[in-house]
Amino acid sequence: MTISTDTEAAVSEMPLSPLSFLIRSARVWENRPAVIDGNRTFTYGEHYQRVRRGVGALRDGLGVEAGDRVAALLPNIVEMLELHYSVPGASAVLVPLNTRLAGSEYAYILEHSGARVVIADASLRAPLTEALEALGANAPRVLWTGEGELPGESWNALVERSQPLELSRPDDERALLSISYTSGTTGRPKGVMTSHRGAYLHTLGVIAEAGLGASSSYLWTLPMFHCNGWAYTWAVTASGARHVCLRSVEAGPIWDSLRTGVTHLCAAPTVLFMLVDAEQAEPCANPVQVFVGGAPPAPTLLARAAELNIHVTHLYGLTETYGPTVVCAWNPDWDDRSEQEQASLRARQGVATIVTELIRVVDPEMRDVAADGESLGEIVMRGNNIMVGYYEDPEATVRAFTGGWFHTGDIGVMHPDGYLEIRDRLKDVVISGGENIATVEIEQALMAHPAIAEAAVVGAPDPKWGEVPVAFATLRGAERPDPEELREFARGRIARFKVPKRIEFLDELPKTGTGKIQKFALRERT
Repeated sequence: MTISTDTEAAVSEMPLSPLSFLIRSARVWENRPAVIDGNRTFTYGEHYQRVRRGVGALRDGLGVEAGDRVAALLPNIVEMLELHYSVPGASAVLVPLNTRLAGSEYAYILEHSGARVVIADASLRAPLTEALEALGANAPRVLWTGEGELPGESWNALVERSQPLELSRPDDERALLSISYTSGTTGRPKGVMTSHRGAYLHTLGVIAEAGLGASSSYLWTLPMFHCNGWAYTWAVTASGARHVCLRSVEAGPIWDSLRTGVTHLCAAPTVLFMLVDAEQAEPCANPVQVFVGGAPPAPTLLARAAELNIHVTHLYGLTETYGPTVVCAWNPDWDDRSEQEQASLRARQGVATIVTELIRVVDPEMRDVAADGESLGEIVMRGNNIMVGYYEDPEATVRAFTGGWFHTGDIGVMHPDGYLEIRDRLKDVVISGGENIATVEIEQALMAHPAIAEAAVVGAPDPKWGEVPVAFATLRGAERPDPEELREFARGRIARFKVPKRIEFLDELPKTGTGKIQKFALRERT
């Protein structure tokens, strides 16, 4: 039987949007705690009213119209969470900004996205001010959050005096919800476009894989700017669970939260390392579920976490896939395996989540490689939680979607049991502390120094950060700069966390017959 009238369609078909999660939770869990942010607490009813006032502030106070881009440069505070609803609720597009970038990087993203408004925390004033000065007359309007005297207009003051407006759900569920910027192989950030539909469906997968419920308490150690907090900004709310905001990631406050009821958190391996190594570390009274992305956690780290009643699940994904789309789902049949075998199994990237289509590993002709755990191929994906495309970059979008699949640029193997394992990356990206770092960006910064002829950067294993960038360089002449001087030179051009941890000078870089640098040979030197 087919739908025959518009009336029937209106009853049985509603555009999917994560906005519906907050609308429901505000009614179902109105008086239950929604957000704890330091000494500020909000019930779901209060949280919803704050979000509605945020919609009023954007529309009436700032004149934001449908489709306008609104950038957010904020740590993990309640205002950042609210903007994940207020901005799309005003029919606008959220542009979350990485809080660790340099002024020049902010300038590029703000200009490329066409953001009309930026809501920023006063603690990030210096790099944002540099970006605004670079943009000049084209700079967006800025409103500030933070304690004490603010450098300009107050976002919270505008919210408090604004009239609450209803959240505007999209007529088209494929409407743009957010643009998240990520570095590609060129080092120039790309704007990853995500839709209301994709965010809604990806959120359902997060809830199922994480086991979130109304009694859950989620600690914000993962940046909300990173893939919209892997959709936990919406998943925790949809579950009626409690958000616990954390302005900065420090061992003491995290352990305080673990002792007072936190059940879930997400993190890079570096955060897990910090937790198990902290002086406050002691076994948790109740199990804590930790979801780790980035470099695979070391077996010894997993064992130490387990002793503290912290249970780690390894994930894999990209900004282009709304965050993790692959989970190392634990098979109960593995319970009797040796500890060494279990650690090896946990370090694999895993299988598609329940809302992700099957993952493939293919050869250059798009044929599936043998599922033998050894045959290499590129990891490709498709499904509802794949980006709409790259903002204002149709050529890059076409390349990424070649053959009707999203090409991750990662090289992996498929095991006989259907579990994926990454072996290398086509994209020269170092994953350090959960941050993706394009090596070419570092190389360009180093080669801007007059003494450097060539530079190549690779990732070196690191027990704390997972990987760190290490540089190899050749010189233009007899001048040999001090490595620390060169690192300081790079700090003036790129964010501090991208600066190589070590710089080694070589007479020449290893190359192929066609002149391409052999980075695998350099990795062997790390």
